[in-house]
Amino acid sequence: MQVLITGGAGFIGSTLCEALIARGDAVTVIDNFDPYYDPAVKRRNLRLALESESLSLVEGDIRDAELVADAFKTAQPEAVVHLAALAGVRQSLADPISFNDVNVNGTLVVLEAARQYGKPRFVLASTSSVYGESPHIPYREDDPLLHCISPYGASKIACEKYGYIYHDVHDLDVTALRFFTAYGPRQRPDMAIHLFARAIIEGRELTLFGDGSTSRDYTYIGDIVAGVVSAIDHGRGFNLANLGHGTATPLIDLVRQIELECGAEARIKYLPEQPGDPRHTCADIGRVAELFGYAPQTSLEDGIKEFVGWLKTEVG
Repeated sequence: MQVLITGGAGFIGSTLCEALIARGDAVTVIDNFDPYYDPAVKRRNLRLALESESLSLVEGDIRDAELVADAFKTAQPEAVVHLAALAGVRQSLADPISFNDVNVNGTLVVLEAARQYGKPRFVLASTSSVYGESPHIPYREDDPLLHCISPYGASKIACEKYGYIYHDVHDLDVTALRFFTAYGPRQRPDMAIHLFARAIIEGRELTLFGDGSTSRDYTYIGDIVAGVVSAIDHGRGFNLANLGHGTATPLIDLVRQIELECGAEARIKYLPEQPGDPRHTCADIGRVAELFGYAPQTSLEDGIKEFVGWLKTEVG
């Protein structure tokens, strides 16, 4: 299968590239190596995949309609996985205009290219942030999205809506997957698990926002990729699906698990909770199980062990 991945040099994208190449697919990546974090990290992410003749790299911005159209015309993809976006709840509060521009306008450019060039199956990366402070836990896909509390979440709601329009009007197969706190080797350096583990390994103080009672549905990268691959293979019509583990872990319990794997105690500084961050997230994964046979395989304990082992090789 020919698969085009936007944002393919990132944490999820690069891991997905390797999984697809391993099963015999040809992959085209579009990535602009945005300096939100060190672009050299992203280039390292793609190092193994680039050793394969099955991967082609297009460097550029998804808002560049001509570049995106040329990539589609060259690759002739049968499936598209649209991961490229500005990410981060707190960052979106500081710069909502850029988040809307990249996430919404960029998604429209990619959807337009898909409409014009072959109508490949389209998998759209959404987020648990669309639910915001929804009182309904675990989150279900049919919950009304009335409690979104960040521009990042709002931008992804808009992307989902545009995905539905392109399905309804242009007969594009679109699956929007709402990712729940993905972690594992190559996780972005600004994410909590990465920040906490690195601080503990290096003997530095780490910051917790709140009293440690907030909770998240932490989902291992292997499970995320398995869900995306199933959506590539089986996504028909229009689908919304949570992609999580289906359990919520309190923040302080997460820190204790990281301490255990690092073999050291955390030095914790507590600060007030941050605007835009929901207190709890947890996915109802019944729909994604029914649609795509999704069943997460990796416990938090095993996932943190894998991540910490990888991180120790990174920090030497």
